[in-house]
Amino acid sequence: MDAQDATTFAIECEHVASGYHGNVLMRDINLAIRKGEIVFLLGGSGCGKTTLLKHIIGQVPSISGSIRILGRDTAVKTEAERLQILRSFGMMYQGGALFGNLTVLENVLLPLQEFAHLPPEMCRTAAQMRLAQVGLLTRANAYPAELSGGQRKRAAIARAMALDPPILFLDEPSAGLDPITAASLDALIYRLSRELGMTVVIISHELASIEAIADRAIYLDRSVGGVLDQGSPTYLRTQSPHAVIRAFFNRQADLPPEKEIQ
Repeated sequence: MDAQDATTFAIECEHVASGYHGNVLMRDINLAIRKGEIVFLLGGSGCGKTTLLKHIIGQVPSISGSIRILGRDTAVKTEAERLQILRSFGMMYQGGALFGNLTVLENVLLPLQEFAHLPPEMCRTAAQMRLAQVGLLTRANAYPAELSGGQRKRAAIARAMALDPPILFLDEPSAGLDPITAASLDALIYRLSRELGMTVVIISHELASIEAIADRAIYLDRSVGGVLDQGSPTYLRTQSPHAVIRAFFNRQADLPPEKEIQ
C-alpha cells in the first residue's frame, strides 16, 4: 500500500510556523483536509493564507513544523520525491498566469510536455480533453488576450488539471468576475471535484462562492497564531463562538458608533 492509499487525508499541517524573511505570520497552524473535500482557507488581510499555500506546494519553505501531501512529507530529500509530490497537485494562481504568447491549447500542453513523457499526439489529446472538461475546447486556438475573464480562469484550471492531479489549489478564482460568471465558475469547480474525486483547496473571500460549494472553511487568525475555527459555512455563520468569524460570514463591519462617523 502506498502513502496515497494509507491516509484519508489529502493535506496535513502540524505545528507549522508560517512566514518568510524572518517575518512570522502564524506560529502554530494545525489542519487536515480530507480527500475529495472542497475547502476554503479564510482569514483577515495579511494573516498569511497565500503564504501558507506557498508552504504547502513547496514554493516557500515553512519556518518549522511538518506538511504532508497524500501522506508524503513535503520536506523531501531527492529530486524524484519532489517530482512525485509536484505531480500530485495542480495550481491555479490568482489571475490565471497564462502565457500570452501561447494559445490556450499550448498553455495546457506545457505541463504535459514537461512531465507526462507521452508521445506528442497523446499529450495533445489529453490537453483537448481538459479543455472540453472546462467548456473551452472551441477556444483551443485562441490566445489569452482574446478570452473573457471567466474563460481565462477556466483555461488556467484546465492547465492546472493537465496531469490529472488528485488535488487542486485555486488562489482567488472568482476575483474580478461578475456575479453570474463567478457562479458559473463555482458550478464548474464543484462539478469537477465531484466527478473526478478531486480535493480542492481555495483561497477566497467571496461569500457567495463559499456558501455555494464549500464542504468546509478554515479560518486563520493571527491573534491565535493558527486556526481560529473551522466547519461548514452554516456553522461558522450561525454557531461559531468567535464574533469575528460570525461578522465575516454575516458581512458585519466593525464600525464606530454613528455619532462618530463624519
